[in-house]
Amino acid sequence: MSRLSAVLFDRDGTLVADVPYNGDPDRVRLLPGAAAAVALARAHGLATGVVSNQSGIGRGLLTTDQVHRVNERADELLGGLDTWLFCPHAPDAGCACRKPRPGLIHRAAARLGVPPAECLVIGDIAADVLAARAAGARGVLVPNAATAPEEVRRFATESAPDALTAVRAALFEAGFPAVGRAPAPDTAVPARAPSPVPRAARSAGRRSG
Repeated sequence: MSRLSAVLFDRDGTLVADVPYNGDPDRVRLLPGAAAAVALARAHGLATGVVSNQSGIGRGLLTTDQVHRVNERADELLGGLDTWLFCPHAPDAGCACRKPRPGLIHRAAARLGVPPAECLVIGDIAADVLAARAAGARGVLVPNAATAPEEVRRFATESAPDALTAVRAALFEAGFPAVGRAPAPDTAVPARAPSPVPRAARSAGRRSG
């Protein structure tokens, strides 16, 4: 990508351990490299956000407030991202925001004030990469044990072993200097004041989603 202004992450299976339909903030656990990936993007002046399918709301398994509280706990552990967006609809709702449709990417880019083409989208399933493509952004697959083997093969040339490596590679390709190391390990993410974006704007998606 020629220019990089923002990094958008999937939530479950990419930044935090995937607990299906999780509504309990106490069950939020960061994945290795997640906080460092966010910190590295921030250190290079990039906007950051989360775009997530959360169909548990549409299925009646979660409330919107539960998703907000889980997101707020994840945001705290990650050191603070600039926006959190999620699709609350069930898969058969036909909405424009459920990945692989591009609605969440477009909305996040608009809130961050950057063109979709200058966004990197990192996720662990095909829907994340396809949503990025549909929005005109770049997608990177970070597979895990739950990622379908055919998806791993399909996106073999558009993948990274973890979110931190994906951010590092994108920074290098965009011409940012000194991207070899994250600014701090996961256990010591630089302090950051809470995002000024209102809660309603920060949380408004995922596979189980």
